[in-house]
Amino acid sequence: MKKRILGQGLEVSAVGLGCMGMSQSYGVIPDKADMIPVLRAAVDRGVTFFDTAQVYGPFVNEELIGEALAPVRNRVVIATKFGLGVDATGQQVQDSRPETIRESLEGSLRRLRTDRIDLFYQHRVDPNVPIEDVAGTVKDLIAAGKVRHFGLSEAGVATIRQAHAVQPITAVQSEYSLWWRRPEDALLPTLEELGIGLVPFSPLGKGFLTGALDEKTTFTPNDFRNIVPRFSAEARKANQGIVELLRSIAERKAATPAQIALAWLLAQKPWIVPIPGTTKLARIEENVGATAVELTTEDLREIEEAAARIQIQGARYPEALEARTGL
Repeated sequence: MKKRILGQGLEVSAVGLGCMGMSQSYGVIPDKADMIPVLRAAVDRGVTFFDTAQVYGPFVNEELIGEALAPVRNRVVIATKFGLGVDATGQQVQDSRPETIRESLEGSLRRLRTDRIDLFYQHRVDPNVPIEDVAGTVKDLIAAGKVRHFGLSEAGVATIRQAHAVQPITAVQSEYSLWWRRPEDALLPTLEELGIGLVPFSPLGKGFLTGALDEKTTFTPNDFRNIVPRFSAEARKANQGIVELLRSIAERKAATPAQIALAWLLAQKPWIVPIPGTTKLARIEENVGATAVELTTEDLREIEEAAARIQIQGARYPEALEARTGL
């Protein structure tokens, strides 16, 4: 597995693993006992970068990662997140007050069976807490040796600059793929200027860019995609053009559409590290294989020109969820 450097010198595998789907969001939740060997096999395949959060589950995803990776803790980089919790009604709530950050950290350390968090993200920008207070709290935790690196998720460029001035940011996590390219407008230039890495989540468009989904696909009732406008049957049918583009390049490269989608991301900047999620070892192996796919300048130009002619249909989130991002 090739390695990449995020901000502040943090070295990780060129493709990481997003672990959320092992505990929530995408239909039937697999048994914990089945996921532990998958996570350990990912390490054997060269994956060193694992992404979780306290709110995934909630809490049980961190527990899974902690148990699975405890035997190889010093070989991996674990990223988790604070700032999103769940209230008594089961609704997500934002809370990035300094005392809550410290409390969240202790809980994450316990569940992850570790003495330090390698990359500690604010999950969503909290409008009620100055970002300088958030960054300052994490700075103190870094000084105490309990956190190694600071990150933000779905934050706007002004917030990134304010936080970075207090505590240098190692990575910003944001959705980015061939069907969600807003980060190119302002985020990528800002990160390049400041020396911050980008960790794209949903780099395969929540499964759509793999080519495995079409307008006839049905999701289980608890699948998050049921409420996503971009996953309506009409939008899935309208958006097949982007999958056909990936499929045509994949056939020429003896690769898969997913590998081309990831290889395209990797080709954008050397400090981009996507974290596709899966519960299947075969998919992890496929995603790792994307690092061996070489897209030429001509390939990238062809993808760019073809993608420019495709109008992606449907919002990436329901309006209420989109409003909670810091973008």
